[in-house]
Amino acid sequence: MRAVIFSTVPVAVHGLVAAARSVGIEPVALLTPRAVRDAEAAERRQALLAESPAGLDLCFVESKASLERLTRGYEPDLGLCAGYTWLLPPEVLAIPRLGVVNSHPSLLPRHRGPYPIAWAIREGDAELGMTVHLMDERFDTGPILAQGSRPMPAGTSIGAFAPVLQSLGAELLPGALGRVLAGDTGEPQSELGASYAPPFGEDYAVLDVRRSRVELERQVRAWSVMFDRSVTGPIATLGENSFLVREVSLEDPGDPSVPRLEAADGPAWLVRVEQL
Repeated sequence: MRAVIFSTVPVAVHGLVAAARSVGIEPVALLTPRAVRDAEAAERRQALLAESPAGLDLCFVESKASLERLTRGYEPDLGLCAGYTWLLPPEVLAIPRLGVVNSHPSLLPRHRGPYPIAWAIREGDAELGMTVHLMDERFDTGPILAQGSRPMPAGTSIGAFAPVLQSLGAELLPGALGRVLAGDTGEPQSELGASYAPPFGEDYAVLDVRRSRVELERQVRAWSVMFDRSVTGPIATLGENSFLVREVSLEDPGDPSVPRLEAADGPAWLVRVEQL
């Protein structure tokens, strides 16, 4: 039983390989986009080269147009996807006879799309979810195989979320893959409560002091895991100076040089900023 993996995230690749092997599926190749958008993506690619599990061919794919040919060449029974930047085209989804299984970091149908963690923080979700589902031709709308959640981490970088997602993947993936092997195609998603998680827009770029301090802190955390930077944010303006805010504290750091923003219900300290 052979599988190909579609991912750009080293830790996700390890989780997918471990889960697949636990149910008798052997991953044979990782197909990941060749292009890198920024320094963080370049770092992940180097990690894929250095740290990918043994037994995998590593294919750096020039364009989505190459995916069908490369996928077909490995004759997979199953596809495994997590943290992928391309929507897989129908001709690729049709190749593995058991379909393609995706791990999406939200409780679908909530937060479909590319930036579910950022939107979960933005909207004040109490939990970080994961859904394992079979893929169809749209973003994150396929039938559900397994779901679970953990309390939302309080960190300000994607590194704070990785251990939680690892834990959820280890818990959910083996059972979900077992269902697929048994011919179970999962439960169709409801449209009740469905939402989409696109890049943030200009409406969320500025720290608005009419909001509460908790909302401002949440806005900064949400931007910390928003990897699309077509809009710059979050921005705070103090006097004649504007800052790109990387971290906020709701407790006085005791340093008078730290900029302070007066929110609707009290102060928030901008402990890590870049002047614009």
